[in-house]
Amino acid sequence: MTIKIRFLLVIIAVTLLTGCATIHQQYNVNVDSINAPQTEFKTKYLLLSGIKDVREDDLQFREYAGYVDRALAMIGYTKAMSFDEAEIAVYLSYGIGDPESHTYSYSVPTWGQTGVSSSTTYGTVNVYGNTASYSGTTTYTPQYGVTGSRTHVGTIITYFRYMILNAIDLEKYRETEEKQQLWKTTVTSTGASGDLRRVFPILVAAAKEYFGTNTEEKVRILLYENDERVIEIKGLEK
Repeated sequence: MTIKIRFLLVIIAVTLLTGCATIHQQYNVNVDSINAPQTEFKTKYLLLSGIKDVREDDLQFREYAGYVDRALAMIGYTKAMSFDEAEIAVYLSYGIGDPESHTYSYSVPTWGQTGVSSSTTYGTVNVYGNTASYSGTTTYTPQYGVTGSRTHVGTIITYFRYMILNAIDLEKYRETEEKQQLWKTTVTSTGASGDLRRVFPILVAAAKEYFGTNTEEKVRILLYENDERVIEIKGLEK
């Protein structure tokens, strides 16, 4: 291996090692939101559990509800102190699917000698009277490069994560006991992390500006864990 090649490999290794310290997980999030007319005039809410057998005092629900409360406050919603003063009830549902295995293949180049880059010959001439003889040695410098490729097979595990906010008109419910839907926001993401506690703030941060609105189609948002929007939802300082 030549000095140039060794130097190049060292540079690549150092770059990878130092870069790992600053790499943050990337998330692709899909947001699909729909609303009814005049939804924006009802902003005083109660946040309730939309999951069967999960109560509002459940520790996990309280943690996730804290992120949603923070997001709603950022876009102008006010948390009601009682059922009677609330204009809407927002039902929070969330979950994560079973792990799914995906197989993929990729090619890795193989390295080896591809030929000779140069040659150098050293020799001596011996003279004996009217005759002469020559003896010499030729040194060849090999040339290296990509000689082919090798196929490898890998496996990746992914998880489907989701959050749903479903808003009901409480003023209408108090009058007629009819659960009239005002808006619904569905947030989904598929990725390698099976830790919903880690992913949930990202789901909320991605969907925050769409709560109570109509996206008219599914919107895709790309977020990193250190994104300013995520840090705000977590209640941390950047």
